[in-house]
Amino acid sequence: SAFASPDVIVFVSGLPKTRSGKIMRRILRKVAHGESSSIGDVSTLAEPAVVPEIIEKTAKALLGKAL
Repeated sequence: SAFASPDVIVFVSGLPKTRSGKIMRRILRKVAHGESSSIGDVSTLAEPAVVPEIIEKTAKALLGKAL
């Protein structure tokens, strides 16, 4: 039987969460699909600084997987 399994696991210091604590899965999905240039406004996040870290580490992990 088929199981869903991730291609790459990336460890980061935090996740993009709203001020109320909800994880912004839309941002994670765009980064995973290589659409990081169209993420949009991240100023409403509790910690907007985690987004560039997620983009950078995901890109490095995907590049390493391709080699």
